[in-house]
Amino acid sequence: MAIHQAFADSRLEVVGLTTIFGNVYVEQATRNALWLAEQAAYECSVAGGALTPLVQAMNTPAFFVHGEEGFGSLMDIQPSQKPDPRPAHIYLSETIREHSGEIILCPVGPLTNIAKLLDYDPEIVNHVKKLVIMGGAVHVPGNVTSFAEANFWNDPHAADQVLGADWHIDLIGLDVTATIQFPPDVFSQIAKASPRIGGFIYDICEFYIDFYEKIVGNRVCLMHDPAALLAICDRDIFTFQNEPLSVIVEGEEVGNSIISENTLRRPVSVAVGVDVDAAKKRFIAILEQADTAFDKRENS
Repeated sequence: MAIHQAFADSRLEVVGLTTIFGNVYVEQATRNALWLAEQAAYECSVAGGALTPLVQAMNTPAFFVHGEEGFGSLMDIQPSQKPDPRPAHIYLSETIREHSGEIILCPVGPLTNIAKLLDYDPEIVNHVKKLVIMGGAVHVPGNVTSFAEANFWNDPHAADQVLGADWHIDLIGLDVTATIQFPPDVFSQIAKASPRIGGFIYDICEFYIDFYEKIVGNRVCLMHDPAALLAICDRDIFTFQNEPLSVIVEGEEVGNSIISENTLRRPVSVAVGVDVDAAKKRFIAILEQADTAFDKRENS
């Protein structure tokens, strides 16, 4: 959803996609990213990312949430293109430096690639415009444990390293994303307006909505990653608090994002509120244009 949202939003230029474990294994995620770009006729690089977390053992991917291949019940995924030969952190370093001061990173998975980028190129903090991260649960419970949000839980060491670096971060975590719950008719509306892309999103959302019905008791889709994409161009619908953050890397609370005792850490802009109705309207408006945007690219 978030990737097609980015492709459809005329205010964004998607330079590249990097992939990571979490919902599926990296090899699957790379294949899926290539497939999505082809489906949208969108020319952008795809670079495969880290296979495992920085330190801790790999958690089993969340197949029960997103399906065995990451697209709900869709199984036939065969892109024709190949990924960029560079690993994600090197691709990021070279691309960011080529467009110094222009690139916004929007990680919507575990932050391993971004931590490896910092290790590989520490001065990159001076070349990134900002980061808009989907992750964490600062003032609310987690979604994989009572403490941890899934992305931070999957690589807490990477999350702590990234949040502690000297760059501008907008953190779009469960504090707001758990409140953005769209019913199935949102996706029906998008599918009617954009049968190609919207119809695909409608189809893959069924599996995800089935999962949430078991968890929250209603047929809804929680809009975690799309919220982070909205925060790039529609930051006005969110409210933020500036707080230095740390992530607990071991023990019962592993993955917990907390107010840091290290006051020397650069404060993170933590989203603590969102206008849900505005988010819904803007998401629908963007995705309703997905097929129109595809047609323009296909015919250009």
